[in-house]
Amino acid sequence: MKTVIVGAGPAGLFCAYELAKVGAKVVVVDSGSSTERRKCPMKKMGYCVKCNPCNLIHGVGGAGLFSDGKLNLDPRIGGDMLQFMKEDEAQRLIEYIDRIFRENGAQGDRNVIDSRADELMRKAKMAGVKFIPIVQRHIGSDMLPGVIESLKSYLEALGVKFVLNTEVDDIEVHNGSLEGVVAGKSIIKGDFVVVATGRGGAQWLAKKCMQLGIPTQHQPLDVGVRVEVPAEIMKEVTDAFWDPKFYIQTGQYDDFVRTFCTCPYGFVISESYNSFICTNGHSMVSLKSENTNFALLVRVALTHPVENTTEYGESIARIASTIGGGRPVLQRLGDLKAGRRSTWERIKRSYVKPTFTYVTPGDISMVLPGRIMTDVKEGLEMLNKVIPGVAEDSTLLYAPEIKFHALRVNVSRHMETPVKNLFAVGDGAGVSRGIVGAALSGIVAAREIARRCRHG
Repeated sequence: MKTVIVGAGPAGLFCAYELAKVGAKVVVVDSGSSTERRKCPMKKMGYCVKCNPCNLIHGVGGAGLFSDGKLNLDPRIGGDMLQFMKEDEAQRLIEYIDRIFRENGAQGDRNVIDSRADELMRKAKMAGVKFIPIVQRHIGSDMLPGVIESLKSYLEALGVKFVLNTEVDDIEVHNGSLEGVVAGKSIIKGDFVVVATGRGGAQWLAKKCMQLGIPTQHQPLDVGVRVEVPAEIMKEVTDAFWDPKFYIQTGQYDDFVRTFCTCPYGFVISESYNSFICTNGHSMVSLKSENTNFALLVRVALTHPVENTTEYGESIARIASTIGGGRPVLQRLGDLKAGRRSTWERIKRSYVKPTFTYVTPGDISMVLPGRIMTDVKEGLEMLNKVIPGVAEDSTLLYAPEIKFHALRVNVSRHMETPVKNLFAVGDGAGVSRGIVGAALSGIVAAREIARRCRHG
């Protein structure tokens, strides 16, 4: 029996891994090509940290290939996997995923939860902030392509067939029976189909779910800024926890604000979409800056009269791109407090040198809604009580940083949709929000498929 996997990101790759191990026939289809990045004239890392990695075609490795490879080894981070299984089972699978990454060259250190976590939790509580200590491993955006290439080679040796540079146009269902996928003018037959498109293919998946009568649900949106400070300010925290997780409940609006994707000694970068541009961050092993950056994000959920958080986020991003002239907007925190826009002259006088300069100095209060701005300023002030220095006047704020979450597809605990033998996994299906969670969901689907193959 053959399984067709749509998408070669973490969810698709780990699904293929699990099936290939037991001798199943697997075909992985992806619109991208290989793990290679486009060469940059600067040739520092084979690509330039000042360019836009997300403009590149995602191939094997998916969007995760263009991250800095943070492995959050906790089932509650990166999507709550405890809705699908018990905690001990989820933790065993996470350890299994971590081992597979290490076997394929992921050499980054794994942090330890010790007395430093207790002290940081105590300090955070005194400031009205919640610190979430989790075990993590950092691979590095410069090392991740090699890890993915190793995993791909291993899968090919097990017989997995990769069909790349190929768009999947449709899911073939005839008289209620799943038959495979339509790619170009041909049908790739499959007894099982696993859709692992990632967030890049989330809209396509949402459309197919509507056509097939599969229920979906909008998820909350995260909107905020990318904060950049001197690395020394956060060194004590990031030495113990590479990507520290702080949760904040703001005073005026009682909104949920969190830190996300901390990049010690990292670089701020951009993310390009069809009609707008956002910000993100990277950390590497072999190239370091003097700064640390992190996202400070406000959770936004819509209920009435609209629920479409993606449309709301895109409208904010389009306004930001208009204000920034097609570039993210950069502002010193001191200028924001003083109610004036930043200029290159003011930024150059600051002791924080921006790692990303393809920006427009300006006023981010003209970019983000007032409620979001209030939450960001309150959140930074509260965080400053835990990490003194993050709310100094020279702190740099890049806007917007927006985390779009895919429509949540209605799936069983085995990741199966209401269409028999059609599974939906990973970030594109809204069941995960990160590398480890996506990989875990792929394994869950694969094990159910393998079970059905064994039992007919």
